[in-house]
Amino acid sequence: MKNLGNLMKQAQQMQAKMAEMQGKVEQMEASGASGGGMVQVTVNGKGDLRKLKIDPSLLVPEDVEVLEDLVVAAFSDAKSKVDATMQAEMQKLTGGLNLPAGMKLPF
Repeated sequence: MKNLGNLMKQAQQMQAKMAEMQGKVEQMEASGASGGGMVQVTVNGKGDLRKLKIDPSLLVPEDVEVLEDLVVAAFSDAKSKVDATMQAEMQKLTGGLNLPAGMKLPF
């Protein structure tokens, strides 16, 4: 029973740390770019688009598909940075635990 008590205590500590980490991640922002920086986006830690900057030279009605593709690519770039940061923070948080392979937090 001693081990169960320790396990519950560790779970509570981890839960508190996860809540703190989620708060930090939600406040962070990451920028992504495409087209050599001609399209830039900023997303928050939840993946919500916060800013979009488009070089005016891309505003050509005949090339609207190119602009659409560049916006999607810039968003994907920023989102992957957010995801990488989140994964790194989770790695720090779970560093002391021996979780089974493939098990992800939060549960």
